[in-house]
Parts: sequence; structure tokens; C-alpha cells
Amino acid sequence: MNLHSRMLAALNASAMLFSTACSGAASAPPTLQHVAVRPARTTATSGPSGSQVTVVIMENKDYNLVAGSSHAPYFNKTLVPQGVLLRNSHAIGHPSEPNYLALFSGSTQGIHGDPCPVSFKSADIASELIAAGKTFAGYSESMPRDGYKGCYHGLYDRNHNPWVEFKNVPDSDNLVYNGWPSTVATFVWITPNLCHDTHDCAVHAGDTWLSKNLPPIIAWDKANDGLLILTWDEADPDNSGKNHIPTVLVGPMIEAGINDTQNVDHYAVLHTIEDILGVACIAKECNAPLLTGIWK
Repeated sequence: MNLHSRMLAALNASAMLFSTACSGAASAPPTLQHVAVRPARTTATSGPSGSQVTVVIMENKDYNLVAGSSHAPYFNKTLVPQGVLLRNSHAIGHPSEPNYLALFSGSTQGIHGDPCPVSFKSADIASELIAAGKTFAGYSESMPRDGYKGCYHGLYDRNHNPWVEFKNVPDSDNLVYNGWPSTVATFVWITPNLCHDTHDCAVHAGDTWLSKNLPPIIAWDKANDGLLILTWDEADPDNSGKNHIPTVLVGPMIEAGINDTQNVDHYAVLHTIEDILGVACIAKECNAPLLTGIWK
């Protein structure tokens, strides 16, 4: 091959290599960075899990009065990035008490107001856990003493303490909240007082309380495969008419940052708790969906 032919062959080979390289580069997927929110998972391989659940329930705020609000910096800047904000979460009704009963027993028990006292014999999540050899502890801030059954005392309101209404929950499980306990039950429910739950006080007061009381729970959960569920009982003033409330899940089993838009309510949350803790559903929550697409 003469020099001219060799030069043409080399040029043709170089052009082929350049074309191949460009074709390979074009087929490579782009790299996405700084993605704050991911779509919910749709695979069937991940579902509710954990060894323990804690519920903290706040009071009387529309979703947008907390989520995205400058009055709730801990909630929005610290808590939500650690877990999943359920963006389409709803309460069952108005006023408060039916929502507490629904989340605790799968039924509003025919209650449409805030009567006190009331008493029920039907099953609830605490009685189901006790029957299964597991444990429940209900904590109420500002309750005057353990086992108290009065309706009101200062910033304590029995209407926000559903386990007291059920005869199958022992008085020994009705406890004063003074911070995260050293011995942790299978299922823990914490009700802040009427100021700290934002019933009587502003969102900022509740957010400050959460910033002091949730970190020890989250730290314990990380070491013990526990799940924290923070929710509100009902939307107030319910400007949307849909009882739209904030609900956040945080724990080592949660895929943090998921953009969750599934339509859920207190019944769906209760059903998911029962599924995690291995007890049967009780009433209306049996027909509610489990929370999906947010689990590792």
C-alpha cells in the first residue's frame, strides 16, 4: 500500500472510532444530581415493616398551616427531610374525639362530638397487642398522675386520650408523659398538652415542642428499628373542606424524600400500624389501604 493509500485508511479508521465513541456517549443515561423529592415506589417487594411504632398526635391545623409554613421550621427543615410527608393525608371528621377513636380503634364508636366521659368494650389496638403478648403505653402530657380518669385538668384533656375510654386497656398503661421513657412498649402513643399540641397555642409553640421531644425518639428508632408517626387529629379551620392534615413518617425503614401523594386517612395509618406489629385489623380500618411506596 502506498503512502497515499495508507493515509486514507488511517483517516477512515479514525472517523469510524470517532463515530462509535459519539454513539456510545449519546446512549449513556444522564446523571441527575440534587434531586430533593423522588417518586413513590411501585414495586411489590417493599412494604410496612418495623419492630416498634410510636404515634405523636397534634391538634387542629390545616395541612398548609404546618407544611411549608415559616412558623414550623423544625417540621419543614429538619423532620420532613428525614422521612416522608404524606401530602394527601386526611382526618375522619370533626371535632377531635372521633378522630382519636378512629386512629385507636378503627371506629368513631358512634361519637360525633367531644363528650366526656364515655366508655367502650370493643376491641382496640392496645387490647389486640395485649392479647398477642405485646405491650402498649399511652402517654399524656400534663395529666396529673398515672391512671387518671378525670375529664380535664389544666392543660390535660381526656378527649385526646382514647385508651382511657376502653375498659380493656389497664390503668397501668395510662401514663403521664415526662419525656421519652427508658423502657419502650411495642406501641407508644404520645399526646402533648393543649398548648404543645397546637390546640390552644400557635404552630410555632408546637414546632418548638416537637424539636425538643422528637429527636430522642428518632435516635432510639434508628437503633431499634422503630417507626415514628407524627400526625394531626383534624384540619382546622379546614379551609379546603377535605380535612387535609399533615402526617410524617420517620424511621430506618422509610425511604426518605419520597414524594407521596396516596390518599390516606387515620384508618389507613392504623391498618399500617397493625400490619407492622403483627395484629389483626379490627373494624373500618380493615377496608383502608396500607401505606405503600415509602418503604425501603
